[in-house]
Amino acid sequence: MVTARPRTWVRRRSAVFAVLGLGLIAAAAILVPMLRPPGPRPAFQLPVPCGEAWTLGTYPGHDDYDVDLFPTKGEAWGQPVLASASGTVTEAGINGTVGGRTPDNPDGPRGRGGGYWVKIDHGRRWTTLYLHLLEPPLVHEGQRVQPGDQLGRVGSTGDSGAPHLHYEQHRGFEKVETYFNGAPSGITRDDREYSVSLRSNNCRAGASETDQRK
Repeated sequence: MVTARPRTWVRRRSAVFAVLGLGLIAAAAILVPMLRPPGPRPAFQLPVPCGEAWTLGTYPGHDDYDVDLFPTKGEAWGQPVLASASGTVTEAGINGTVGGRTPDNPDGPRGRGGGYWVKIDHGRRWTTLYLHLLEPPLVHEGQRVQPGDQLGRVGSTGDSGAPHLHYEQHRGFEKVETYFNGAPSGITRDDREYSVSLRSNNCRAGASETDQRK
């Protein structure tokens, strides 16, 4: 004689399978997009105001493809940092610790990591990072931004020796050479100290350079 299993046991087993199924669906929803190949490179622009010339540099130990940006004219402290392409903010806060370097105390204690920072997801597995901002970012997680939207101001928070913007472009799981206005920046390996100068084309459509700076 075959003994029928209690209905409660059957219901519990069904519930367990349902939970496992939902878990697998949720995991697939996260992992599948991450495993897809990255899409075409977005139309990245320099993360600084339209028409301005900035120096992009690196040095030994800085890490391949990392870019430090300094204005060619005027002080770096407080200069606007702009989104280099449209996307969604995924991180906006503190990376590591802030430290104590400010315009009034430029030789204050260093922090750790990137200090105040922003990370933007541009879709198709492309992201950009903006580090060492002067103060808490002007944007928040989940916010949609457009090219030229201000993210914060140049500072020297985190592990920074002088005010500058540390910037990176990532394709999927790898960091890659930065491109601006459709052309490679030329900042690649960190085997030596070198720099290039570029002019920003991060301009709102229909606005002159004078209007951009207002």
